[in-house]
Amino acid sequence: MDTGYRLKLVRESYKLSQRELARRSGVTNATISLIEQNRVSPSVSSLKKLLEGIPMSLADFFTFDQPPREHQYVFRANEQPDLGRHGLRLLLIGASVPSRQMRLLREQYAPGASSGEEPIVHAEGEECGLVTRGTVELTVDGSVSVLNAGDGYYFPTTLPHKFRNIGADEAEIISANTPANF
Repeated sequence: MDTGYRLKLVRESYKLSQRELARRSGVTNATISLIEQNRVSPSVSSLKKLLEGIPMSLADFFTFDQPPREHQYVFRANEQPDLGRHGLRLLLIGASVPSRQMRLLREQYAPGASSGEEPIVHAEGEECGLVTRGTVELTVDGSVSVLNAGDGYYFPTTLPHKFRNIGADEAEIISANTPANF
Protein backbone atom coordinates (compact mmCIF):
# COMPACT_ATOMS: atom_id res chain seq x y z
CA MET A 1 0.00 0.00 0.00
CA ASP A 2 1.38 3.43 -0.91
CA THR A 3 2.28 6.05 1.68
CA GLY A 4 -0.23 8.67 0.47
CA TYR A 5 -3.19 6.32 0.63
CA ARG A 6 -2.07 5.03 4.05
CA LEU A 7 -1.68 8.60 5.41
CA LYS A 8 -5.19 9.50 4.26
CA LEU A 9 -6.59 6.28 5.77
CA VAL A 10 -4.89 6.95 9.12
CA ARG A 11 -5.82 10.66 9.16
CA GLU A 12 -9.48 9.95 8.38
CA SER A 13 -9.69 7.12 10.90
CA TYR A 14 -8.48 9.57 13.57
CA LYS A 15 -11.13 12.00 12.28
CA LEU A 16 -8.58 14.69 11.43
CA SER A 17 -8.89 17.11 8.54
CA GLN A 18 -5.80 17.91 6.50
CA ARG A 19 -5.87 21.38 8.03
CA GLU A 20 -5.98 20.02 11.61
CA LEU A 21 -3.12 17.59 10.93
CA ALA A 22 -1.14 20.48 9.42
CA ARG A 23 -1.73 22.57 12.55
CA ARG A 24 -0.70 19.73 14.87
CA SER A 25 2.39 18.64 12.93
CA GLY A 26 3.78 21.87 11.49
CA VAL A 27 3.63 20.44 7.95
CA THR A 28 1.67 22.58 5.49
CA ASN A 29 -1.83 21.62 4.40
CA ALA A 30 -0.67 21.76 0.75
CA THR A 31 2.15 19.30 1.46
CA ILE A 32 -0.23 16.87 3.17
CA SER A 33 -2.56 17.09 0.18
CA LEU A 34 0.29 16.37 -2.26
CA ILE A 35 1.46 13.39 -0.17
CA GLU A 36 -2.05 11.93 -0.01
CA GLN A 37 -2.36 12.30 -3.80
CA ASN A 38 1.02 10.52 -4.19
CA ARG A 39 2.37 13.53 -6.04
CA VAL A 40 5.12 13.96 -3.43
CA SER A 41 6.97 11.26 -1.50
CA PRO A 42 7.63 12.42 2.08
CA SER A 43 11.06 12.10 3.65
CA VAL A 44 11.24 9.91 6.74
CA SER A 45 11.65 13.02 8.90
CA SER A 46 8.58 14.70 7.30
CA LEU A 47 6.49 11.57 7.77
CA LYS A 48 7.66 11.33 11.37
CA LYS A 49 6.59 14.97 11.96
CA LEU A 50 3.15 14.21 10.50
CA LEU A 51 2.76 11.13 12.68
CA GLU A 52 3.76 13.05 15.82
CA GLY A 53 0.67 15.18 15.14
CA ILE A 54 -1.61 12.12 15.38
CA PRO A 55 0.41 10.71 17.54
CA MET A 56 1.60 7.41 16.02
CA SER A 57 4.94 5.65 15.49
CA LEU A 58 6.25 4.82 12.02
CA ALA A 59 5.88 1.10 12.73
CA ASP A 60 2.23 1.59 13.74
CA PHE A 61 1.68 3.67 10.59
CA PHE A 62 2.95 0.93 8.28
CA THR A 63 0.91 -1.76 10.00
CA PHE A 64 -2.19 0.37 10.66
CA ASP A 65 -4.71 -1.51 8.53
CA GLN A 66 -3.33 -4.98 9.20
CA PRO A 67 -5.11 -7.15 11.74
CA PRO A 68 -2.91 -8.04 14.71
CA ARG A 69 -1.64 -11.57 14.63
CA GLU A 70 -0.94 -13.36 17.86
CA HIS A 71 2.43 -15.00 18.27
CA GLN A 72 3.89 -14.10 14.91
CA TYR A 73 7.56 -15.06 15.03
CA VAL A 74 8.44 -15.07 11.34
CA PHE A 75 8.33 -12.04 9.05
CA ARG A 76 8.58 -12.87 5.36
CA ALA A 77 10.24 -10.49 2.90
CA ASN A 78 6.85 -9.17 1.75
CA GLU A 79 5.88 -8.39 5.39
CA GLN A 80 8.70 -5.89 5.91
CA PRO A 81 7.48 -2.33 5.23
CA ASP A 82 9.99 -0.08 3.46
CA LEU A 83 10.63 3.15 5.39
CA GLY A 84 13.28 4.44 2.96
CA ARG A 85 13.42 6.53 -0.20
CA HIS A 86 15.79 7.83 -2.92
CA GLY A 87 17.88 4.70 -3.43
CA LEU A 88 17.70 3.63 0.20
CA ARG A 89 15.42 0.79 1.30
CA LEU A 90 14.85 0.49 5.07
CA LEU A 91 12.98 -2.77 5.55
CA LEU A 92 11.51 -2.99 9.06
CA ILE A 93 11.41 -6.48 10.51
CA GLY A 94 8.72 -7.20 13.10
CA ALA A 95 6.74 -4.01 12.43
CA SER A 96 3.51 -5.56 13.70
CA VAL A 97 4.96 -6.78 17.02
CA PRO A 98 3.20 -4.86 19.79
CA SER A 99 5.46 -3.11 22.32
CA ARG A 100 8.69 -3.86 20.44
CA GLN A 101 11.79 -3.05 22.49
CA MET A 102 14.16 -2.74 19.51
CA ARG A 103 14.04 -1.94 15.83
CA LEU A 104 15.69 -4.29 13.33
CA LEU A 105 16.27 -3.05 9.79
CA ARG A 106 17.57 -4.51 6.57
CA GLU A 107 19.11 -1.43 4.96
CA GLN A 108 19.83 -1.54 1.22
CA TYR A 109 21.77 1.36 -0.31
CA ALA A 110 21.97 1.82 -4.09
CA PRO A 111 25.39 3.04 -5.31
CA GLY A 112 25.84 6.61 -4.05
CA ALA A 113 22.71 6.47 -1.82
CA SER A 114 22.90 7.78 1.72
CA SER A 115 20.87 8.18 4.87
CA GLY A 116 20.58 11.88 3.98
CA GLU A 117 22.68 15.03 3.85
CA GLU A 118 21.97 15.92 7.46
CA PRO A 119 23.31 13.64 10.20
CA ILE A 120 20.75 11.67 12.21
CA VAL A 121 20.53 12.40 15.95
CA HIS A 122 18.16 10.81 18.45
CA ALA A 123 17.39 11.93 22.01
CA GLU A 124 18.36 8.50 23.37
CA GLY A 125 19.36 5.01 22.33
CA GLU A 126 22.02 2.84 20.74
CA GLU A 127 22.54 1.37 17.29
CA CYS A 128 24.62 -1.51 16.06
CA GLY A 129 24.92 -3.13 12.69
CA LEU A 130 26.79 -5.39 10.33
CA VAL A 131 27.64 -4.67 6.69
CA THR A 132 26.65 -7.81 4.78
CA ARG A 133 27.72 -6.60 1.33
CA GLY A 134 29.24 -3.56 -0.32
CA THR A 135 31.28 -0.65 0.99
CA VAL A 136 29.73 1.87 3.37
CA GLU A 137 31.10 5.15 4.66
CA LEU A 138 29.95 5.68 8.26
CA THR A 139 30.31 9.07 9.91
CA VAL A 140 29.76 9.20 13.68
CA ASP A 141 30.30 12.51 15.51
CA GLY A 142 32.50 13.77 12.65
CA SER A 143 34.69 10.65 12.54
CA VAL A 144 34.61 8.87 9.15
CA SER A 145 35.15 5.11 8.74
CA VAL A 146 34.91 2.86 5.69
CA LEU A 147 33.20 -0.48 6.38
CA ASN A 148 33.25 -3.54 4.13
CA ALA A 149 31.29 -6.80 4.23
CA GLY A 150 31.80 -8.40 7.64
CA ASP A 151 32.60 -5.11 9.43
CA GLY A 152 30.28 -3.93 12.18
CA TYR A 153 29.59 -0.86 14.30
CA TYR A 154 28.04 0.10 17.64
CA PHE A 155 27.44 3.66 18.89
CA PRO A 156 25.04 5.82 20.95
CA THR A 157 22.41 7.35 18.66
CA THR A 158 22.73 10.63 20.56
CA LEU A 159 25.84 11.24 18.43
CA PRO A 160 25.24 12.69 14.94
CA HIS A 161 25.65 9.91 12.37
CA LYS A 162 25.09 9.12 8.70
CA PHE A 163 25.69 6.34 6.19
CA ARG A 164 26.66 6.42 2.50
CA ASN A 165 27.32 3.70 -0.06
CA ILE A 166 30.68 4.60 -1.61
CA GLY A 167 30.95 1.42 -3.69
CA ALA A 168 29.91 0.61 -7.25
CA ASP A 169 27.42 -2.08 -6.13
CA GLU A 170 24.45 -2.14 -3.75
CA ALA A 171 25.44 -2.17 -0.08
CA GLU A 172 23.44 -3.85 2.67
CA ILE A 173 23.49 -3.38 6.43
CA ILE A 174 21.55 -5.34 9.04
CA SER A 175 21.04 -2.96 11.96
CA ALA A 176 19.30 -2.86 15.31
CA ASN A 177 18.60 0.11 17.50
CA THR A 178 16.83 1.11 20.68
CA PRO A 179 14.40 2.48 21.49
CA ALA A 180 12.15 0.83 18.91
CA ASN A 181 10.35 4.04 17.91
CA PHE A 182 11.93 5.62 14.86
